[in-house]
Amino acid sequence: MINRVLIRMKTVQLLYSYLLVEKPFGLESQPFAPTKEKRFAYNLYMDLVYLMMDLSKKVVGKNRKTPLEDTRFIIKVEKDDRIKSMGIKYADGSFPFTSVEPHLIEAIKNSLLFREFEKNRSEGLTTDNFWENTFNSLIITDSEVNKVIREFPGYSLSGEERMKQTMEETFRNFYSSKDNIEDSLKTLQLSMAKARDLYMRLLALPVELTRLRSDQLELNRRKYLATAADLNPNMKFVDNTVAREIENNYSFDKYIEDNHLSWRVEDPELLEILLKKILDSEIYRKYEESSDSGIHQDAEFWKDVFTEIILNDKDFLEYLENKSVFWNDDLEIMGSFVLKTLKRIENPETREDSVMPMYKDGDNGKDARFGSELFNYVIRNKDIYRKYIDDVLARDKWETERLAFMDVVITMTALAEIINYPEIPLNVSINEYIEIAKSYSSAKSGQFVHGLLSSLIESLRGEGIIHK
Repeated sequence: MINRVLIRMKTVQLLYSYLLVEKPFGLESQPFAPTKEKRFAYNLYMDLVYLMMDLSKKVVGKNRKTPLEDTRFIIKVEKDDRIKSMGIKYADGSFPFTSVEPHLIEAIKNSLLFREFEKNRSEGLTTDNFWENTFNSLIITDSEVNKVIREFPGYSLSGEERMKQTMEETFRNFYSSKDNIEDSLKTLQLSMAKARDLYMRLLALPVELTRLRSDQLELNRRKYLATAADLNPNMKFVDNTVAREIENNYSFDKYIEDNHLSWRVEDPELLEILLKKILDSEIYRKYEESSDSGIHQDAEFWKDVFTEIILNDKDFLEYLENKSVFWNDDLEIMGSFVLKTLKRIENPETREDSVMPMYKDGDNGKDARFGSELFNYVIRNKDIYRKYIDDVLARDKWETERLAFMDVVITMTALAEIINYPEIPLNVSINEYIEIAKSYSSAKSGQFVHGLLSSLIESLRGEGIIHK
């Protein structure tokens, strides 16, 4: 149900947002031409950062694990080459805070901060502020720690205050950094899940509209002055086989039940508006008056209802826009899959499996991994891919500063796919990203991306980087 066309689109959108505001986190740099005070403050700052990193490996939580190692702050700190060098430097046991570590480990383990950390972590809540709070309330206020600090060469009270300001700036930069790939990949997966949610919600419309109409007809029958039409209504719409097939489908029923989805609960007014528009339409009049019946006629009716009414209805589109930011770009593709599902319902061979799975090759298949892999390829190689692009643009005498950033992102993503997925035909990759450029960038972007990719492929083939 979620195909690579949609995955490519969502990956490009996410990469654009990520790269546009990317602000990698890093520790503070050593001051230029440092005074004695500045040198003391910076060395103390780095030692205290190293202390937090070292403590993260020694504070044992539930199940005898060290959960503080997996905090985002520590993960970022460990990647810093200066911290790695300090690990080599202090391998001989000369780290000045070694003597206070056992005391600090116990203080952290028994603290309310650590209990709240473990609780939040188990519930999937953010824990980014743990180390700032721990530093301010447990580490820098500790009398044993302060005793060690005062023994540092060149100690001064003003130098200690400068260190605290540097540490404060480090945490501020950490919170504002935009380089958390894990969060972006979670957003990508959420976006995929929302696409499936939209597909199921669209499929639910024939079921819920049919139920609503059945309830209306039943009320009409019970009217005090019921007419002949009220007592003997045309039941073709209510008894349509398509709605029944969808409702009885195991995958659909389980999804609806597990996610508690109901149009009549969430927006009964919208459901009534859609039903009225259907009943007032020429599509319904012809369907009701036709003597033909059967699953083919019912499927054709619902195809017409979706294409002519539901997927073009202003109220419905506005509702979707307000309901989820992900659905604006999903509707066209999910609508096409609903139409394919209706066609599958017509066919006895595909009727039982008419509701499509999230990924055709399963939740652990290649399609399920495609988006996150593609995203990571671009992030890891973005500087290399940008150099490839700039070299070609310079050779062809394009003005690189006038290049639309979305065009850059689209081209880098196309390069990532072409280089890393040899099994995907070259023309498929090129055509897909040309279409994305037409939809998401400027009017001339499709033609521009086509020309740029052609030049890049020719160049990278010559260098032996692209083989297909």
